[in-house]
Amino acid sequence: MSSAKQRTLNINVGILGHVDSGKTSLVRALSTHFSTASLDKHPQSIERGITLDLGFSSFSTRVPKNLDNDLNEQVQFTLVDCPGHATLMKTVLGGAHIIDMMVLVIDVNKGMQTQTAECLVVGEITAQDLLVVLNKIDMIPEKIRFERIENAKARLRTVLKATKFRDCEFISVAARPGGADGMEAGGLPPIGMEALVSSLSSHVTTKKIERCFGTFLFAVDHCFPARGQGTVMTGTVLRGACKVGDEIELPELGIVKKVKSMQMFKRPVQDCAKGDRLGICVTQLDPKLIERGMLAAPGTIPRFSTAVVLAQKIRYYKGRVLSKMKFHVTVGHVTAMATAEFFGDVSEAGAAREDSSASPGMMDRDTINTSLRHSWKSSLPQQPSDQIFTEFDGQKEYSYYEELVYAADMHERNSEKILDTSIKPVSVTSNRRTLQNATWALLFFDRPVVCPPGGLYIASRLDTDIQKNACRLAFYGQILQPFALDQDTSAMRRIKVFKLKRREGVIERLQDDKSAICKGMFKKETDLSMFQGMKVFTDRGEEGIISGWFGKSGKFKVFFGDGIQPVCEADKNTKLYLYFKRHAFDKEDKRVFQ
Repeated sequence: MSSAKQRTLNINVGILGHVDSGKTSLVRALSTHFSTASLDKHPQSIERGITLDLGFSSFSTRVPKNLDNDLNEQVQFTLVDCPGHATLMKTVLGGAHIIDMMVLVIDVNKGMQTQTAECLVVGEITAQDLLVVLNKIDMIPEKIRFERIENAKARLRTVLKATKFRDCEFISVAARPGGADGMEAGGLPPIGMEALVSSLSSHVTTKKIERCFGTFLFAVDHCFPARGQGTVMTGTVLRGACKVGDEIELPELGIVKKVKSMQMFKRPVQDCAKGDRLGICVTQLDPKLIERGMLAAPGTIPRFSTAVVLAQKIRYYKGRVLSKMKFHVTVGHVTAMATAEFFGDVSEAGAAREDSSASPGMMDRDTINTSLRHSWKSSLPQQPSDQIFTEFDGQKEYSYYEELVYAADMHERNSEKILDTSIKPVSVTSNRRTLQNATWALLFFDRPVVCPPGGLYIASRLDTDIQKNACRLAFYGQILQPFALDQDTSAMRRIKVFKLKRREGVIERLQDDKSAICKGMFKKETDLSMFQGMKVFTDRGEEGIISGWFGKSGKFKVFFGDGIQPVCEADKNTKLYLYFKRHAFDKEDKRVFQ
């Protein structure tokens, strides 16, 4: 293949870690090309001495010999220097969606710190490859350096054992020996850079150089005016391809522009494809309108305020994740407030687990369990928990969840809340499969956002006190079905999510061997016509039908087709249970169902 057709393969490497772990010093030691947004050039970064924004710089190597590939003449590693301070986590989350692999920088003298742990969580969600860099080894006396480094590795391996990075590689470095900014400033040369570059190169696999099809999607991380040319937006192609002359859309602004020119590593090019890092120039666009965001093929990226999403709780988050709570939700480079409400497949847990008045995860008798199993649609998903869901089945019925629970916690929670030993709990296995495999949420954003269907989001509580040293990342997943309620007012009616309820009453007396007068289940103002004909169950397992009011004081009649045992003096408070469901999101539909 001619050299004219060869390309530079770009790999985005996220540099993450706790504040003052030496991330920017590492980037400076590795990089040979620096963008205008690199090495803390932001005025406030210089003033405060910490990274406040994403920085971009790069270095290049030959294509690794282990790759039988003549499409690329070199590999460029673009280093995405992420802030480490707790207050800047949303900036880290915004940059995480463009990284191909991650370098976790740890001060070998301090070990795992709060933001180190949060960055590790980000890596588990967004990256497949991780390198751990133990920095500042020059601060350890040479006589005990090897022993101290090995001890640090052992402690970190214990932490990583519970993650998908349990077998990751450790590289020991000193990015800035003696604290000088470089050899030209009188400092010593960095230690361990060759080993780090070699390790990074070994992680470049054929999977990372696949050129994928699909509509064009480009993550913009920097925007600036080019005198006499127009406005240049630099970033990474996340999907598809584009060429000079194509129309592209800025979906946040609703603006369509034609590509005037492209530059890739200071060389003009005519096209780009997934994985490429480049600058795209357009005309008549005010660069102040966009700092970060997306470019896409026109009409392919929706702008929405509500979305059905797949949801999975992050196991390190110790707080409760309740429906109707607000979270900071990061989509691409944007973080917006959103209210979450959770739901999932209807399971044998039925109404009792979802009704706060009932003991979670249990039913009252085997006979009730059997009857409701036939009355309500039951569906257990067959996909594994790490399955990528690309579609949401709007024809199915779903059960509303008051809380998103990490799957491994379900057995413990069910066991703790069994209050009555006479009540048999439902199958915990069934419950766990339902929550682990298919938990969805509706996210109601405070303002419109843009994201391609299938895109990643991360929900956090960034307002948590940073002094508590706790993980603030709560749950994450995929955007499955976005929609704009102002344009589609009937959307909520099409989502068949039901809140499962339980009401309890008692039998006051029998009229005959098949009829009973009951009380305590309804207020006298209740419209009983909504419940007439519904099944009720006694705590002895008898099944009856609500037939109507008895008087005007809230009492009602129940007919037992198969008869009912006499209510003796010792059993005069025989309990009666009604299980039903109602629409969770269609506020106009007041009907109840069984």
